[in-house]
Amino acid sequence: MKATAFLLMILVSTVVSAQQQPMTGYAPVNGLEMYYEVHGNGDPVVLLHGSFMTITNNWTEWIAELSRTRKVIAIEMQGHGRTADIERNISPANLADDVAALLDHLKIARADILGYSMGGGVAMQCAIRHPDRVRKVVVISSYLRRDGVVNEGLDALSNLSAELFIGSPIEVEYKKLSPTPDAFPEFIKRMLATTSNEQTIDADKLKATTAPMFFIHGDADGIRLEHIAEMYRLKGGEVHGDIRPRSESRLAILPDTTHVTLLQRMSIIVPMVNDFLDAKPPKQ
Repeated sequence: MKATAFLLMILVSTVVSAQQQPMTGYAPVNGLEMYYEVHGNGDPVVLLHGSFMTITNNWTEWIAELSRTRKVIAIEMQGHGRTADIERNISPANLADDVAALLDHLKIARADILGYSMGGGVAMQCAIRHPDRVRKVVVISSYLRRDGVVNEGLDALSNLSAELFIGSPIEVEYKKLSPTPDAFPEFIKRMLATTSNEQTIDADKLKATTAPMFFIHGDADGIRLEHIAEMYRLKGGEVHGDIRPRSESRLAILPDTTHVTLLQRMSIIVPMVNDFLDAKPPKQ
């Protein structure tokens, strides 16, 4: 019952809002026609949504807030939203390569990357696979390996099915936006297979990345606290900053916050993100 309640919370908590008129387009990248939007002006930051999601139901109000001072590039990854699926694994590595190709298409040499859930894994892969294209990374509620997820979360994922999404905002947005609106059951099956076989992010490769990272989690977001600490340590965390120089990377754990309700903490998270992205390297 707990797993079912968790799934229902995911399905009903996604709220769709209208966005201000952006520049939109489809980028021909790696066999995809990938939908993207560009909002605002300033230093570029790319937004990467979570599994099953779209720009409209992941970034409610976030784009308007971030685009006050930045050029926000929101995309819909393979098979999601307005981006049609192709015969290729929907893996974090492949999706990261798509992000780099989009930056080429938009003639952007380097960008910050912000990813939620699945998008957080893609953001880390961007830093690993395309270090010259990534300045800083914000990872919201993601992980390196499946063992980073608490057992309840793994059980919930294993019990997901297309039927559970019937009538949900996720199904509604898929059918509204997708070029293949009748393929929703196949899309869910494909994403569940992808999740169960997802690639592990190599810890040593993450440690070797040069981009500072900001890990943002809820204290009840389904990621093991030991795993969160492991990711932060890999990026130079767990030092006494009053005694020796600290890492440029950061960690925040929000109280009374779940994987889903993290998206409702925009008023807390966006100022922290802006401070991180604006920060200069600490003096050595």
